[in-house]
Amino acid sequence: MDGSFYHPFPTVTRSVERDKIVTAREAVRLIRRGDTVATSGFVGIGFAEEIAIALEELFFDTRESDDGPRDLTLVYAGGQGDGNSKGLNHLAQEGLVRRVIGGHWGLVPGLQRMAIQGQIEAYNLPQGVISQLFRDIAAHRPAHLSTIGIGTFVDPRHGGGKLNSRTTEDLVSLTSVGEIECLLYKTFPIDVAIVRGTTADASGNITMEKEALTLEALSIAMAARNSGGIVIAQVERIADANSLNPRQVKIPGILVDCVVVANPENHWQTFAQPYSAAFASEFRVGASSIKAIELNERKIIARRAAFELMANSVVNLGIGMPEGLASVANEEHVLDLFTMTTEPGVIGGIPAGGLNFGAASNTQAIIDQPYQFDFYDGGGLDIAFLGLAQADREGNLNVSKFGPKLAGAGGFINISQSAKKVVFVGTFSAGGLHVVAADGQLNIVHNGNCQKFVDAVEHRTFSGKHATERGQHVLYITERCVFALRPQGLELVEIAPGVDVQKDIIAHMQFAPLISGKLKLMDERIFRDTPMGLRSILLGMRLADRFSLDAEKNLFFINFEGHDVATSEDVHAIREEVERRLGSLATKTHAVVNYDNFSLRPEVLDEYSAMVVTLADRFYSGVTRYTTSGFLRMKLGDALKGRQVAPYIYESSETPKEPAHSAASGVVL
Repeated sequence: MDGSFYHPFPTVTRSVERDKIVTAREAVRLIRRGDTVATSGFVGIGFAEEIAIALEELFFDTRESDDGPRDLTLVYAGGQGDGNSKGLNHLAQEGLVRRVIGGHWGLVPGLQRMAIQGQIEAYNLPQGVISQLFRDIAAHRPAHLSTIGIGTFVDPRHGGGKLNSRTTEDLVSLTSVGEIECLLYKTFPIDVAIVRGTTADASGNITMEKEALTLEALSIAMAARNSGGIVIAQVERIADANSLNPRQVKIPGILVDCVVVANPENHWQTFAQPYSAAFASEFRVGASSIKAIELNERKIIARRAAFELMANSVVNLGIGMPEGLASVANEEHVLDLFTMTTEPGVIGGIPAGGLNFGAASNTQAIIDQPYQFDFYDGGGLDIAFLGLAQADREGNLNVSKFGPKLAGAGGFINISQSAKKVVFVGTFSAGGLHVVAADGQLNIVHNGNCQKFVDAVEHRTFSGKHATERGQHVLYITERCVFALRPQGLELVEIAPGVDVQKDIIAHMQFAPLISGKLKLMDERIFRDTPMGLRSILLGMRLADRFSLDAEKNLFFINFEGHDVATSEDVHAIREEVERRLGSLATKTHAVVNYDNFSLRPEVLDEYSAMVVTLADRFYSGVTRYTTSGFLRMKLGDALKGRQVAPYIYESSETPKEPAHSAASGVVL
């Protein structure tokens, strides 16, 4: 790249053999010195490992003759590596790569080291921006226009995404549209695209039926094709010409120059798993597949964060600490109340963690990554849960660079800047932290050695000032306290039961947070190793508010609409509430029960039915109950009938009331 804003895009493609099926070695021989190479992948999903290995080997075999791939510019959106030797770590060789433009650096320690030591030119741009940039390159647009990155280290006023002194060319410039500040991300030709799929035919058409994600493979292929470059695709099998279902073809053969059939060991679905039929959406799995986590600081944070969930919302969970929220949501039986998403293109389902991150089970849809970021950037996320590595008095956050450690922003900037509400989750300190939760309180046994709430963050991945200007709702949740972003900076708003504000919080911060009024205590249920009853909380009604006694008419109203009975504790709580309300009455009362959208889990059906019989015998002279759910009428009715209780449940509250039944003739709570 010569630094000019506009640039010519070649219109003549390179000459390759007509037979598109070649070996990995033959494919990488087409990569020339100084080429710009774009790779698709997310952690290990969709990454062409076989081709990366071949490129590394070719470099070593030809570096003495200086007649092979050298001085490459590498461009990628999502992090592509295992944190050790796989993925783009194969390309972390001095002389092979000259410049790297990456969205996330945390999984490629080899490239990290080269960037920190100044061996290469290095940029960190938002993951979503890079994925969208490929489409702009394909369309020959001179730049990508976006508000994403304003106020962060990507903003030219704060470094322009450059990671070392060797990196001098400006890829990002500041502009405005009307009165709106924007960033221009310069486009450039792509010489080589390296993508991956499942099946290819002889014409180079690529399907992705076994892939966990589709990512930006199509956009990268188009960018290279329209830049006059070549497209190399790795697959696991070859089909006959014209035998593929055209609706399953994700990359048309007109874009593909070379097809490489990988060895099975270099074509795992993720870097942690050779193949999961659930990740490929071949079937759905039970919620029990999500492992529960012990009551430690990670779970405490996830539990407090879960109180910020909203029914019928669209949610993003980041990698690391936010992953615990999926486990808590599963334990609390609330996964069905909202739609979880992840940035590489997952809509709905259960997100995976670790080196499987990006994959998901039981999804509603898998879309291309650039379109997911279109949705995110436009405000499609109701709430995002992201990691908290370092925060300062102004509410700025750093998750991207710490001294010699370069993590990169990934999709963090897009997500945190665009979600209607963002919740940062992380421990209060790092390095040796030890806490114990018991009996509804938190005991801090040992504080971490590294302070995370500092006077000024080292690298600004999130701008508190920009967030407050846009009126964004921002929380910072730790195991011992909760902060909220205000125009004046961070305000301490909640503390854990058992925690001393001065000794356990302020004494371990580099600045004094704002405090206004009496601090709220974090819900003590968070610190008990029992279910929190989150479903009822999210549905907006406390259990106690569901019961009402009209003494004059001798009627007891129970509103179970939207209520979920999932555990023995739920059954016990209902029994206690009825006993509290009716235990002191001299006479029995008639009950009217709304069972609309009521949920009764199979594992507690018998226990619930037994409770109904007991309460009916003690407290009720009769009952009217109704629900629009034929399934519930049948399920609960059968259970009561098995206990010699008449199974009358009406379809609506307008149904004429039956004569009052005695407990002996059968009533139901």
